[in-house]
Amino acid sequence: MLTIPGQAARFCDGVSRRNFLKIGGLGLGGLALPDLLRADAQMGSGRSHKAVIMIFLPGGPPHQDMFDLKMDAPSEIRGEFNPISTKVPGIQICELFPKMANMMDQLSIIRSIVGADPDHDAYQCMTGRSLRRPKPPAGGWPSMGAVLSRLNGPVKPEMPPFVGLAPKMGEMRWANPGKPGFLGPSHAPFQPNGFGKEDMTLNGITLDRLNDREHLLKQFDQFRRDVDSSGAMDGLDAFNQQAFGILTSSKLAEALDVSRESVSMRDTYGKGDPKNRADGGPKNLEHFLIARRLVEAGARCVTLAFSRWDWHGRNFKRGREDMPLLDQGVTALVNDLKQRGMDKDVSVIVWGEFGRTPTINKDAGRDHWPRVSCALLACGDMNHGQVIGSTDRLGGEAVDRPVRFGEVFATLYHQLGIDINKTTVPDLSGRPQFLVEPGCQPMPELI
Repeated sequence: MLTIPGQAARFCDGVSRRNFLKIGGLGLGGLALPDLLRADAQMGSGRSHKAVIMIFLPGGPPHQDMFDLKMDAPSEIRGEFNPISTKVPGIQICELFPKMANMMDQLSIIRSIVGADPDHDAYQCMTGRSLRRPKPPAGGWPSMGAVLSRLNGPVKPEMPPFVGLAPKMGEMRWANPGKPGFLGPSHAPFQPNGFGKEDMTLNGITLDRLNDREHLLKQFDQFRRDVDSSGAMDGLDAFNQQAFGILTSSKLAEALDVSRESVSMRDTYGKGDPKNRADGGPKNLEHFLIARRLVEAGARCVTLAFSRWDWHGRNFKRGREDMPLLDQGVTALVNDLKQRGMDKDVSVIVWGEFGRTPTINKDAGRDHWPRVSCALLACGDMNHGQVIGSTDRLGGEAVDRPVRFGEVFATLYHQLGIDINKTTVPDLSGRPQFLVEPGCQPMPELI
C-alpha cells in the first residue's frame, strides 16, 4: 500500500483526504489504476461532453404512490396519498412531490416500464438488459457507464469517465454501480465511496518519492519493451501517465468535496442522511450535488443509489420520509444543471428495479411487482412535460405504450450522440455486440 502523508482534511461524508488518497499498488477495488484508464476510444474523446446521471432507487419504489396514483381504485389499492396538479395541465403526481410538480414541464414520466426481472438487483437499471433472458454472454452485459468509457474514453486524463457513488450495502446487488461486464476491468467505475476508498492511501510515500516510483516503473516497462518483439508494450506509458496524473491531481478530490460549493447551493440540495438504510442505501442528498460536480469535472456517467424502497411494511410512513427528500434532490439537480447550461448535455434518469403490488398487504406495505414500474427523466435535450404510457385502473398492468428498459437506454444513447443501430462493442470472443437488446429504438416521444 502507498500513502501520501499530509493533513487529514475531511470531505463532506467524513472520509478524510488522507483516506481518499489511498491506493493499494495503484489499484482501485483490486484493479490496477492504469488498467482502469485503458479505454479504447472508438469515437474519440474530442466530442462535446455529454453525460448521464443515473439515480437508482434500491428495492423497487411504489409507482402507484408516486407518479401513477389510482384514486378510483378500491381503498386496499388506492393508498393514503393524494394527487396534486402540476405545471403541465392534465398531469398529476403525488402530493409529496410539490417541487417536481412545479417543474413538470422539465420532466417526463414513464408509467409503463415492463419486462423487469423479479430480482433485487441494479443490473437491469444499469445495463438495460435482463439477467435471465436471454442468458448474458460470458462476462455479462456492460453497464452504460462502462460502454461510455469504452467508446469515448476520459474527457480529461485526470478524471475517470465512469464514477459510481453507491457505498457498500447489506444487499450488495443494490450497491452495484454498474459493472464493466465483458468490456473488462479497465472500464469499471471509479468508486470513491465503495471498495476503492479503502484502497486509496499512498503509505509513507511523498510526491517526490512517488515520482521516483514512476521513473522506476518506466524503467521496468522499458526493460519489458526491450525483450518484447511483438510491440505489445507500446502505448503503456500513456496509460500509466494517466494513472499518476489522477494520483497527483486534485481535480477528482475537488469534485468530491462539496465544501467548495456555496452554503446556499448546499442548502438547496440539502444533506439528508449519509447512513445506509438497513440493507439499502443512504438518503444522501449531497450525492446529487457530487454527481453534478463530477460531470462538470469531466465524468461521462455517474451512478448513485438513494435510500431503500423495499417497503413490504409501513409503505406510507416511509413514503412520507423519503419522497420529500427525493423531491428536493432531483429538483435541485435539474435546476442546477439548467442554471449552469448543462441541461442540454446531461441526461438524468430516476428508477428502481421493479414496481410494487396494487394491493396493500396486512403490514401496510406493498410487495414486489415486476409486471410494471415507472421512471422519471429530466434534461438531456429531450422533449419533456409529458407522461408516457398508462396502466389499468388498479396500476397492475401496462395498457398503453409499454416501454422496455432497452428503449430507455436506446433513448439515452441517442441523446449522447451514439447511433445504437451502428455502434457495437466486442465481447470476450471478439464478437460485436449492439448496445441494446433487439427491437429497442429511441423513444420518439422524447427525441
